[in-house]
Amino acid sequence: MRRLGLAFGLLFLWLPILLLVGYAFSADRIPFQWGGFSLRWFAALAANARLLEAAWLSLRIAAGAATLAVLLGGMAGWVLARFGPFRGRAVFGALAGAPLVLPEVVTGLSLLLLFVVLQGAAEAALGWAPERGALTVLLAHATLGLAYVAVVVQARLAGMDPALEEAAADLGAGPFTAFRTVTLPLIAPALAAGWLLAFTLSLDDVVVASFVSGPAGTTLPMLVFSRLRVGLTPEINALAAVILALAGVAVGGAAWALLRRADRDRADRDRADRDRRDPARSSRRG
Repeated sequence: MRRLGLAFGLLFLWLPILLLVGYAFSADRIPFQWGGFSLRWFAALAANARLLEAAWLSLRIAAGAATLAVLLGGMAGWVLARFGPFRGRAVFGALAGAPLVLPEVVTGLSLLLLFVVLQGAAEAALGWAPERGALTVLLAHATLGLAYVAVVVQARLAGMDPALEEAAADLGAGPFTAFRTVTLPLIAPALAAGWLLAFTLSLDDVVVASFVSGPAGTTLPMLVFSRLRVGLTPEINALAAVILALAGVAVGGAAWALLRRADRDRADRDRADRDRRDPARSSRRG
């Protein structure tokens, strides 16, 4: 019964996606009507400069926002995990984690008001102000992603033994050296996970970007969402198939690398166990 429930849940989640991918190979101009096998919409997608430009812009914004979120969120998580009680800690923690609980509509509207105020102040002081576009979307997505990075880094630091850093300091390492050689390698998986999480959140966001973007900041999700008003084309199905294939390749490559590393670590442990049981074998190999 549990297997049946699991199968039904997976089918409920994946069937719409698989149907979307299947219709990407239809020759019919209607997106959800089968008209025979064809690759014409993949060729049309490759020739659609507007979609490709929006996809490239989304990737750049997501990479920049994720990197900025890791820098700021990592520092916020470090402060919350290592600095102990200090004046304003509760307020700082609440502000750092606010994007986690606030609706994206509220976050987008508040960021829009902030950018409007800053734009007005810059125009009054300098006589010129930059227009909203890709930069404002990047900053908004970084603000959204840093909250997730801060939580991940704080949890990793909370589970790490402070004695490791203290031992490095006792051996003569300065604060920067101890951080670079001890702390940073230990929190690197948390930083990588935070970067990927912030990248994913930025890549598929449409609500916040709709508030803070301008004519030069139309991301791929915004472009696809705007086409719902005039009707989808099979090119969107082809785009979904390409994105799903790229995500599958990335996940498969990561899983393959992790399995290879696990096998190598297991082989090293088995070799070490054999050497402990047979010291003569170790000396002969040396």
